[in-house]
Amino acid sequence: MPLLGSERSRPRPLPDAIVGAAAVLLVWAEFAHAADDGRLQPYKVVGDAIPESLTEASRDPVAGRAIVVDRRLGACLLCHTGPFAEERFQGTLAPDLSGAGSRWSAGQLRLRLVDATRVNPDTIMPPYYRVDGLTRVGSAWLGRPILTAQQVEDVIAFLGTLRD
Repeated sequence: MPLLGSERSRPRPLPDAIVGAAAVLLVWAEFAHAADDGRLQPYKVVGDAIPESLTEASRDPVAGRAIVVDRRLGACLLCHTGPFAEERFQGTLAPDLSGAGSRWSAGQLRLRLVDATRVNPDTIMPPYYRVDGLTRVGSAWLGRPILTAQQVEDVIAFLGTLRD
């Protein structure tokens, strides 16, 4: 476990939330992926949701699941746990994804993926489709979202299948 302190004081463990957030930032810096053209699709927040899809293409829950379990792309399992028996190491910093499709609408899931700070300003969840107002972003990723509009929609399609 990482330690916080100086040689003169007794080291204390870092809170799990800080360790988890640092891990997410490391993954972003090295492995983030987004659209080549960098253009974001416009969207409108209504209450606690983005009701309209970011793309007109059909959504693919199989592709969405692959993004969720990919520790280099979505990196979701650094903080979340869920029904992924094949994944040995799952996070405990964020809500369990089991039953996500029963707890939140597609629009609510979309807002949480696009920019979770709109729901909880203190969240450690990264904004997967917001690029403005961010700090400490690697130069290769300035102005580029972590996920494309299609990838966001695919993740929503997959999370919508998690009903139990």
